[in-house]
Amino acid sequence: MAGSPLHLLPSLLEGPMRAFQRAFGPRGMAWLFLAPNLIVFGTFTFLPILLNLGYATTGGPNILLGERDFVGAENFRSLLSCTSYLDPSSCERGLFWRAVWNTGLFVVLQVTGMILLSLLTALVLNREIRARGFFRAVFFFPVLLSPVVVALIWKWILQREGILNAWLLGMGWEPTNWLLDANWAFFWIVCVSIWAHMGFFTLILLAGLQAIPKDIYEAAEMDSASPWRTFRRITLPLLMPNMLVVLVLALIKGVQTFDEVFVLTGGGPGSATMLVIHYIYQTGFSSQPRIPGLAAAASILLALVLLVLTLVQLRLNRRSYDG
Repeated sequence: MAGSPLHLLPSLLEGPMRAFQRAFGPRGMAWLFLAPNLIVFGTFTFLPILLNLGYATTGGPNILLGERDFVGAENFRSLLSCTSYLDPSSCERGLFWRAVWNTGLFVVLQVTGMILLSLLTALVLNREIRARGFFRAVFFFPVLLSPVVVALIWKWILQREGILNAWLLGMGWEPTNWLLDANWAFFWIVCVSIWAHMGFFTLILLAGLQAIPKDIYEAAEMDSASPWRTFRRITLPLLMPNMLVVLVLALIKGVQTFDEVFVLTGGGPGSATMLVIHYIYQTGFSSQPRIPGLAAAASILLALVLLVLTLVQLRLNRRSYDG
């Protein structure tokens, strides 16, 4: 309707908007339109960061910041206090350093396996094979699943009465408590994580392979270059920008891993599969007594690691774009 409030709104706003533009110019108008998004972003991003800093510099089990005592850097000192960082039992917070070493080993194994399997899968899917589209969808499908769903599927497979042990019994072998043995449990959280996220990185590498001009391969074939020489001298160097992006993204993803490990093993047996984010969750929310300040300090240390990895990724992306 012509006289409805919605039709009157533009005419009511036109005068103030023109006055604002005359006062602050085009850049001021840009900031005005960005303001709602910046307010929401600041409220849900920067405010939690400030609150986290507040918890990290205060002590006690209380939740409200006003009821907590200021302790400065004591929580950070407690986390970093060690006789030898190679021996978690010599640290004041031994469980934290056990989680740090678990996370380091997990990231090394997961990222290495992720890159190798993603590269191999991308090379296969880049070839002219039957049902190539179907196989691409199959490898990407786990990425679409929730990490909790992924963990529940594999927990069902790996439990004492699960599918894997049923198959072993059928083959005449003894069943194994896969998730109750420390070494096997760690092996399986690495495998499950690779299975769940490999499709995403395969897609990045596949896009890089398809961007390589085919005439380069034709020239190599005319020079009678072997497949291994072609891969080593042509494919791998031209794919390196994508490989670097995959490496950094996989590192960030590995450090952030929590959901599937928490559902699959709960950090056990003991602390054999406890990662840093699980330690933060347990210290701040599920243990008794809860120590929010220690959890907040650990999360800040983890955030610094992620910040470094993110800056490396941005630098690599800029170098790849400029190149």
